[in-house]
Amino acid sequence: MKISALLHLGQNRLRRTIDRVGEFATVIGPEAVFTGAFQGKDNYVVHGRVEGRCDLDGTLFLGERGRWEGDITAANVVIAGEVRGDVTAREKLELAASARIRGNIKSPVIAMAEGAALDGKVDMAQAPQLTRFSEKREPQGNSD
Repeated sequence: MKISALLHLGQNRLRRTIDRVGEFATVIGPEAVFTGAFQGKDNYVVHGRVEGRCDLDGTLFLGERGRWEGDITAANVVIAGEVRGDVTAREKLELAASARIRGNIKSPVIAMAEGAALDGKVDMAQAPQLTRFSEKREPQGNSD
C-alpha cells in the first residue's frame, strides 16, 4: 500500500523517512489490537494498538491514533502516536508534533517536531545529529 494513500501527504518531497518508503507491506488498522512480538524486513504502519515488542529491518510508522505498549526497534521509526516503552532506531527516528513517548529513545539521527513530548532519556551514542523542525506541510484534507 502506498504511504501517500495512508497518510494523505502531498507530492513526494523525499526529505523525510516516510517519503523514501515506497510501500508498507503490513498495516494494522485503527480498530485492531495486536498482542505479541514481531520481526521482519518489511515496512509497517500501525494505526491501532500494539501490546508487545518488535525488531524490524524496515521502517515502522506509528500513526497519530496509534498506541504502542512495549519496546520498538527498527531501522527507521516515525512516531505520530503514543508509545509507552523504549524506542531504538538504528538509522533515524522522527517524532511528529503529535508524538507522545514515555520511555527512552535511541538513534544516531533524531528529528523532533515542535509539540512532540518525551518523558525519558535521549541516547545518541554515535556521532549525534539532532534536527528540530516546524511542520510546513498542509494539514490533512486541505491538499488537493
